[in-house]
Amino acid sequence: MKFDHPVPLIQIASLIGANLLGNTAASATGINEIHVVEEGDLAFVDHPKYYEKCINSAASFIIINKETGFPDGKALLVVEEPFEAYLKIVAHFRPFQPSMDVVAISATVGEGSVIMPNAYLGNHVVVGKNCTIFPNVTVLDHCVIGDNVVIQSGTVIGSDAFYYNKKTNRDIHYKKMTSCGRVVIKDGVEIGAGCTIDRGVTGDTIIGEGTKMDNQVHIGHDTVVGKNCLFAAQVGIAGAAVIEEEVILWGQVGVSKTLTVGRGAVINAQSGVPSSLPGDKTYFGSPVIESREKMKEIAWIKRIPEIWEKVKNIK
Repeated sequence: MKFDHPVPLIQIASLIGANLLGNTAASATGINEIHVVEEGDLAFVDHPKYYEKCINSAASFIIINKETGFPDGKALLVVEEPFEAYLKIVAHFRPFQPSMDVVAISATVGEGSVIMPNAYLGNHVVVGKNCTIFPNVTVLDHCVIGDNVVIQSGTVIGSDAFYYNKKTNRDIHYKKMTSCGRVVIKDGVEIGAGCTIDRGVTGDTIIGEGTKMDNQVHIGHDTVVGKNCLFAAQVGIAGAAVIEEEVILWGQVGVSKTLTVGRGAVINAQSGVPSSLPGDKTYFGSPVIESREKMKEIAWIKRIPEIWEKVKNIK
């Protein structure tokens, strides 16, 4: 999430009750997770296992629960609970603002676009030119829709990330990490009925130009989908996956989190993808392997009774 304007670290430290160390005169431009941070961003870390990775990331300013060494030019904001500090910053700079209008006053709709009855556009939503948004579509705050996009009935764009901070010392172990990212849908995308695309936790979930989705597809937070992909019904993609250009996922394919499916890959129906895959190959199974190898495996499995009979006769 980018702030509307750079915010002095002294102001942020006061907001979260932090001890500010290092480049105390600097200003932050946003707050982001480690995999999407840029120079000028805040990031937070609350486990020693990840201290070094976070401190040496692109983030300029680190919210942390222990004083430690850090590079010149950066700053630490030391607090007891970095996760709680994150929640306070998000609530302050991007607070929940209910809109009771079907199309929020701050939403913008481009020339030639059609917004059909009962479709809801939240605060600061941007819809490009020549789009068709069918009845009962929900586009939540800050999401961006490009030109020539079609969204079928019942789809939700910008629902919260399924993302929780776990601490076993709390009565309720899982505490929601407030989502302040967006969904960005590029030009020429078509989305079927009853789909759900979650917003990024702090960054963007992105659907690339020309991608087409069937009904009841789910795209998790911070996933980046490339150009000209094709997803059949009931595909599910977990958070922070990268689906490169021209990938085809047939019905009920499940893709795990934080992996990459290479350009031009085809994954046949009801397959499960637990780890990254090279492009330009066809896959099948759960866990997936190359389709030709899976067919050979199935053929051999079918021969097990025959082989067993032969073994018994040898005895």
